[in-house]
Amino acid sequence: MATDSTQPTAPRNAPTATTPSSAHHMENHPDIVSLRDRYAKVSDSPATGLLESLCVMAGLYLAISPWVVGFQGFTGLRVSNLVTGLALAVLGLGFGSAIERTHNLSWCALAIGVWTIIAPWVVSGNFDTHKTILNNAILGGVICLLALATMGIGPLAKRMARKQNAAGGAAAR
Repeated sequence: MATDSTQPTAPRNAPTATTPSSAHHMENHPDIVSLRDRYAKVSDSPATGLLESLCVMAGLYLAISPWVVGFQGFTGLRVSNLVTGLALAVLGLGFGSAIERTHNLSWCALAIGVWTIIAPWVVSGNFDTHKTILNNAILGGVICLLALATMGIGPLAKRMARKQNAAGGAAAR
């Protein structure tokens, strides 16, 4: 392999633009560490655990609701509820296991909630039966509320950090 003598060559183990040195990893950056600490404190709270488990349960119920409520002859709506319910359950599991990385996906849960509300009319015509509309409207509203609450986890972590910093600053005086 020929080398260009006009370009300096780096030793084989030297850091390059694509391989950062261990001293400069972003994982050790103080802002990243403090952000992780804030989300760890928020995710350890009982309210967050309740929110995550309710999201998973809502998703699982949405997935099985066509068979529980009895959507007879509504194959499109059955499939829609099954797929979106499983997707919501997976999102809820993500909220529970890695809230610091998945809370920004709360908008997906909100979209699932809105879709659940409008699905009886959109999927394939007018499913104007009382049980399909009532089931999807109530469940979609609950999912939207859970999604909005999950969206509030990020700002909650910031507020908690500000209060902690203010308390730490006041104690130092």
